[in-house]
Amino acid sequence: MESRYLTVLVCIGLYMFVCVGVGVWALKRTKSTKDFFVAGRNLGVLVTSIAIFSSLISGFAFVGGPGLIYRAGMGSMWMAYAGVVGGCLSAVLVARRLRLIAELRDTLSLPDAVAARYNSATTRFLTAIAILLGVVGYLAVQILAMALVLQVLLVRSSLVSSIPLELCVLASCTVLVFYCTTGGIIASVYTDLFQGLVMIVAAVLVFFTARSVLEGGFTAMTETVMSDDRETMGPWGSVSMMCGLSWFFLFVVGACGQPHVITKHMMFRHMADLKWIIPIAIVAGTITTMLTFSIGMVMRTLVLIGAHPELATADAAAPDFLLGFAHPLLAGIVFAALFAAIMSSADSFLNIGAAALVHDIPRAFGKPSSAFALRHARVATVVIAVAAALFGLYWGDLVALLGAFGWGTFAAALVPVVAIGFNWKRATAAAANTAIVFSLVVNFGLKLSEIVLPWGIDRGAVALAGSLILFITVSLCTRPRPLAPDIEAVMDL
Repeated sequence: MESRYLTVLVCIGLYMFVCVGVGVWALKRTKSTKDFFVAGRNLGVLVTSIAIFSSLISGFAFVGGPGLIYRAGMGSMWMAYAGVVGGCLSAVLVARRLRLIAELRDTLSLPDAVAARYNSATTRFLTAIAILLGVVGYLAVQILAMALVLQVLLVRSSLVSSIPLELCVLASCTVLVFYCTTGGIIASVYTDLFQGLVMIVAAVLVFFTARSVLEGGFTAMTETVMSDDRETMGPWGSVSMMCGLSWFFLFVVGACGQPHVITKHMMFRHMADLKWIIPIAIVAGTITTMLTFSIGMVMRTLVLIGAHPELATADAAAPDFLLGFAHPLLAGIVFAALFAAIMSSADSFLNIGAAALVHDIPRAFGKPSSAFALRHARVATVVIAVAAALFGLYWGDLVALLGAFGWGTFAAALVPVVAIGFNWKRATAAAANTAIVFSLVVNFGLKLSEIVLPWGIDRGAVALAGSLILFITVSLCTRPRPLAPDIEAVMDL
C-alpha cells in the first residue's frame, strides 16, 4: 500500500474514532426530544455560525461542486456562490422571527413554527411531508458522496481490486446510523464545528496547492480550457444563460426554505447573537467555495493536457485531485473533513426527517408528542437512512444535480410558507397548503417523468416560481385566520 493512501486512511480512521467519541458524549447530553431535535436551544455564537455554514458545505458542495465545475465550467458558479448570497437573504427574512416564535411556543421543529403562524394542523402536516420527501432526496446526496469517496480510497489503496458501490453505501449508512441515532442534533452541531474550522483552513491550502500544480497558475489553466472550449470560461460556461439564472434564482431564494439550515436559527442562546452568527457563516462559506472552484479547474486542465486520464465520472474530480496531487497529510485532513461534513449534514437531515415523522405528523392528527419517546426518533432515523440510500444508489444523477433536486424540493415547498408567510400577515393557510401541494406535484412530476425543460432551465426553479405566484394569488383571494396575539406581536417587529 502506498504511503499516500495509508496517510489518508489513517486520517479518516482517526476522524471516525473522534466521531464515535462525539456520538457517545452527545448521547450523555441527549436526555429529551428537545435535546435531540434543537440541542436544548442553548448553542453559542461560534457553534451556531459554523453549524449553519457547514449545513451548506457538505457532500453536495465538496464532491458535487468540483464535478460540476469540471463539467460545466464557470456556469456552475451561479450555483456555487448563490447559496452564500441566499444565506444573507435567509437571515433577513427568516432568522429573527423564527427564533422568536421558537422562544414563545417552545417549538421543536420547523412545522411547529409553521403551525403556530398559520394556526393550521393541515399546514403542519403538509410541511412535514414536504420535509420528509426533500430529506430523502438530499440525504441521498450525502450517502452517495460518502460511498463514492470510500470506493475510490479502497480501490486506490489496493486493499481491494474492486468493490461494488452498493457495499460502500451499506458501510456509509451503517456509520451514519450509529452516529445519528446516538447524539441527535447535538452530535451534528459539534461535529459541524470541527469540520467547519478544518474545511476553512483546508480550502485555503487546497486553493494554493491547485494553483501551483501547473506553471502559470490559474491563468494558464484558463488559457488551456479556453483553447478547448472558449464558452466554458464565459459567464454561463457550457450551460445556457437561462440554466445559470435558474440556478441562481433557485439557490438564492431557495436558501430561505432549507429546513436543515433555517432550523438552526431556533437553536442559538440569545437573540443578540444573530448579528454575529450570519456574518461568520457567510465569510466561512465564501472562503470554502474556493476549494470547489480550484479543484474543478485544475482537474479539467490536467485532463486536457494529458497529465491525467479522463475521469471515470465528473464526481471523481475531488478524490482524484487530492489523491494524486495534494500533500498526503493535506489530502488526509480534507478527506476527514469531508466525511465530517457529510455525516454532520446527514445528521441534520435525519434529525428534521425524524422530527417530521414522529413529532409533527402525529401532532397534525391530534396525537400529543409526549406519546412518542426518544427511542422512536432513533428508529425513524434508521428508516429514513435506508430509504435515502436506495434513492441515491439507483437514481443515477451526478451528486451536484441530485443535490439540486433536494434543494429544489425544499425551496419550492417552504420558501413561500416561511420567507413570505412569516413577513406578510395577509398570507393564509389555504395559500400555504396549495403552494406546498403544487410544488411537490410539479417537482416530483418533472423529475419522475424526466421531462427536460427548454434552455436547460432547472426544474426546481420552475416549481419555486410557480409556488410563489400561487401562494400570493391564493392569499389575496382567501380570508386569513386571526393571528394569536403573541404571533401577531412577532409579525409586527
